[in-house]
Amino acid sequence: MTRSAAGSARSAYRSAVDTTRTAWRSASKQQRQTVRLTASSTVLGLVVSAGAVTLAGPWDSGQRTAERSRAAAADGRGGERHAPGGTATVPSAPPVLAAAGAPAGGTPPAPEAKALADVLAPLMKDPALGSLRTASVVDAATGRELFGAEPARNATPASTVKLAIATAALSALGPEHRIDTTVVEAGSGGIALVGGGDPTLTARAPKQDAQDQPASLRALADGTARALKDRGTTKVRLGYDTSAYTGPVLHPISPNENIAPVTPLMADEGRLDQSEYGPAPRDTDPAAAAARTFARMLKDRGITVDGEPAKTTAPAKAPRLATVRSLPLAGLVERMLTHSDNDIAEALARQTALAGGEPAGFEGAGRAVRKELATLKLPLNGAVFEDGSGLDRDDKISAGLLSRILTLATSADHPELRPVTTGLPVAGFTGTLSGRYAGEKAGAGTVRAKTGTLTGVNTLAGTVVDTDGRLLLFAFMTNNTTDPQAAQQALDRLATAVANCGCR
Repeated sequence: MTRSAAGSARSAYRSAVDTTRTAWRSASKQQRQTVRLTASSTVLGLVVSAGAVTLAGPWDSGQRTAERSRAAAADGRGGERHAPGGTATVPSAPPVLAAAGAPAGGTPPAPEAKALADVLAPLMKDPALGSLRTASVVDAATGRELFGAEPARNATPASTVKLAIATAALSALGPEHRIDTTVVEAGSGGIALVGGGDPTLTARAPKQDAQDQPASLRALADGTARALKDRGTTKVRLGYDTSAYTGPVLHPISPNENIAPVTPLMADEGRLDQSEYGPAPRDTDPAAAAARTFARMLKDRGITVDGEPAKTTAPAKAPRLATVRSLPLAGLVERMLTHSDNDIAEALARQTALAGGEPAGFEGAGRAVRKELATLKLPLNGAVFEDGSGLDRDDKISAGLLSRILTLATSADHPELRPVTTGLPVAGFTGTLSGRYAGEKAGAGTVRAKTGTLTGVNTLAGTVVDTDGRLLLFAFMTNNTTDPQAAQQALDRLATAVANCGCR
């Protein structure tokens, strides 16, 4: 492809993105639920054509169908406070990228490192970036780092640490692993509600249009009531068991609307409103609240609960009366990354601890995550995992670690890690990137990235296909920023520059 042809393709793409974004923002919620994000299929489809990914699991157009629909239907709120940002035609990202790639049957060329550096190095000097600024850009097909700016230097990652948590959990447990919530017999006349650590357990009525349903407390009450009645029992004492986790339940920043107390038993993340994502008032004891809700549900089903539910430890190997199971771990990872869900992140860190034989608390989870990442031979020198959500400022990881995580997740050798990429928000469309990239036309719809935001901390790590059709992986980190919106825009410009580069 000539430079003039590439320029024409970029111009056409930018025009199409403007039209797409307008249609997307004017579409109704129902229309958004049917959106087929061509950006997802383009980005990951190019990886497949280059032999960089082996498909595994029920994937459709580069992202699991149900999770894509959920992301498209959401209002864009996530676990972080980012800048804010029908028609008969269903909006989709324009299928222009394929035309900008290599000739049919060929492998798109990789950017030249010097040419890429000529583009990115000046942007790394943006005064909006803080005093600590690092970067790593890697070619997915070869694993070669094309651009680096102190890539081994550790920085506070904020929520981009969730990429590490997702990788560790998927590696330790596999993408099809599910988390059980059970009711067991607990002595004469007693039953116990046992939390296994499913943060997506819901007490709400199921959504009629959802293809994948989270585990339901109502369904658990149905099964429990049936089992009790089959035994001729209509009155019980109810206990609730949270012994799966150890250590403090409060995150160091708690109380905080960004995260509930970390407990293996909760319904709807302990939210006191009807929200599904993002900051919200939380119950101070989500486990007790879930048990009280479950007691009311049993009453509605003809089972009387004697007294208030009490905290207990269920007998070892107690007979089960009923069980509900979470969505597969792949779906939990995608939801966590799309919406930067802190509660899911902490749960997945603890699931990694349980799988690794560590105590399922903050410290044990950190050790388990590090050990699991070490088995993948990732660069962990100086890395610190104080929590799973990235809300703790003492977390430390490098841009090089983030780019290598993404390299594994797009590798044919690790199909189990694919949800790390399929869960990434799409710039200008989904999750924590839905309100960003308004002024970065080349990045909207093509950049897929995990955001990270704390006061003075701004990070971005993800994937992009450049104008030649080559899949590139990037991580940009900055600490000690003073203007969060300007810092985010500077990071967005860096990712857009990678997308807009045919750097040769």
